Amino acid sequence: MAYDVIIRDGLWFDGTGGAPQTRTLGIRDGVVATVSDRPLDETGCPEVIDAAGKWIVPGFIDVHTHYDAEVLLDPGLRESVRHGVTTVLLGNCSLSTVYASSEDAADLFSRVEAVPREYVYGALNASKTWSTPAEYIKAIDALPLGPNVGSLLGHSDLRAAVLGLDRATDAAVSPTDAELVKMADLLDDALEAGMLGMSGMDAAIDKLDGERFRSRALPSTFASWRERRKLIKVLRKRGRLLQSAPNVAKPSTGMLFFLASSRILNRGKGVRMSMLVSADAKSMPLSVYVFGPGTRLLNKLLGASVRFQHLPVPFELYSDGIDLPVFEEFGAGTAALHLRDQLERNELLADKEYRRKFRREFDRIKLGPSLWHRDFHDAVIVECPDKSLVGKSFGAIADERKLHPLDAFLDVLIENGERNVRWTTVVANHRPKLLDALAKEGSVHMGFSDAGAHLRNMAFYNFPVKLLKRVRDAHRAGAPFMSTEQAVHRLTGELGEWFGIDAGTLRQGDRADFVVIDPAGLNDAVEGYYEDEVPFYGGLRRMVNRNDDAVVATGVGGAVVFRAGQFRDGYGRTVKSGRYLRAGQRHRGKSALKIGA
Repeated sequence: MAYDVIIRDGLWFDGTGGAPQTRTLGIRDGVVATVSDRPLDETGCPEVIDAAGKWIVPGFIDVHTHYDAEVLLDPGLRESVRHGVTTVLLGNCSLSTVYASSEDAADLFSRVEAVPREYVYGALNASKTWSTPAEYIKAIDALPLGPNVGSLLGHSDLRAAVLGLDRATDAAVSPTDAELVKMADLLDDALEAGMLGMSGMDAAIDKLDGERFRSRALPSTFASWRERRKLIKVLRKRGRLLQSAPNVAKPSTGMLFFLASSRILNRGKGVRMSMLVSADAKSMPLSVYVFGPGTRLLNKLLGASVRFQHLPVPFELYSDGIDLPVFEEFGAGTAALHLRDQLERNELLADKEYRRKFRREFDRIKLGPSLWHRDFHDAVIVECPDKSLVGKSFGAIADERKLHPLDAFLDVLIENGERNVRWTTVVANHRPKLLDALAKEGSVHMGFSDAGAHLRNMAFYNFPVKLLKRVRDAHRAGAPFMSTEQAVHRLTGELGEWFGIDAGTLRQGDRADFVVIDPAGLNDAVEGYYEDEVPFYGGLRRMVNRNDDAVVATGVGGAVVFRAGQFRDGYGRTVKSGRYLRAGQRHRGKSALKIGA
């Protein structure tokens, strides 16, 4: 019987961390049928990939995306798949689109994830036929998916559906006992349907969009620990996970997650928790030295299973004017972002009393825990109508004008049109040796790309390729910090096992999700800056990654979907290669089906 795909003579990594071997893989009916140290009969095989000198690895898993709206508009999710990502998880940070109405879900999602609300609402309003998790899963699985998809139920989604969005974002409101029971029951329904767990958000910087409750914090941030414990109890019973983020302004609350995760304190039944985020933050330079050891110690003492997501690349951000989530850390920043009209916003930014308030908050808060270093000398202008300012930091401009850095920043925005000034800074993971140490740290797992969100602020779609480049470069320099097989394992099999999804390994009998990497293509393009137009978002230009020399081919469900820089005909439109991955289930059989066939 002929193979559907043969990948010939490549260095094969199976995703378990074992040593690679030169092998030829034969794929049939969506499954790895053969892993051979000898040539395979290519007669009748329509797709043969010569992988000599290249790496054959399992498709990468991205556990932290915000493709919840985009998957409805462009199910191929091309910006991930072209970089070898074959499985993505939706529903992170308390945000999913399962129970809440289309209007509520758009208000929850759009401002937090910096995706234009009109397109989020439009996608949901046109596509949302579901009102239960089982119906949601069926609807997603019916799409012409490019990658495989798994998902979490968002706590904000759940809370808004039970309490109503108004009550769910009112600090004076506590759920009744009946409402708590209802939330627990709805969560249990989601887990029964196959969702991986629940996602939450404890940090209050994220704000609602829309007109009704604009600038209120997300519903999950108003939840008491009594409410959280009731929902975590459901996760514990089902053996499912929690993804969340502790409140950085109240570090002591992080301990509550460890206690809730503990097996010792909960009759031998712990809860896996994937938390945000482990990084070498410029704002907290000493935290990286205690973060890993502290997490490992608490996990050991309490019998807990807490890991922090880690993005294994420098955390570089861009912003058009003040449109960056970190400004939500200030009341004054939130006040500016509350205003969508540009003239009104400019008037506010120029107001003397507003500036005094902003300076007070800026100078006071920068002394405490923060997501941003707030150093305007480390914030460089890259685009501006006044070309004399391009390449300068706002701090340098402040020095020249003898102004407070915040005043210089606001002046430049007003003088040039706020959204016409584009600037960049690196907020974390800027010290290579510490970044290498974090990549090896056992208390973290790889994630936090935020793929599909913050379209003008960042692009980490290709973080697995970037990690492989760093590993390869370190070996070439004679200073290895991790083997290639360890890096592949961290990006694939380790994540599949921990999150409880059928993905991440490429052994005989496994579903054939794979990527062929050319190590010679791990060049400077991997780390370059690129933008591309997004037709389904009205032509908005988003930041992307481009490394087609590195990714020779991507396969999902046994079908080659991306090769030599091109997607297959009908990809994401009429051809389905991915599927919805339910928790704890094996998914086999051919996926590349014509929609409607």
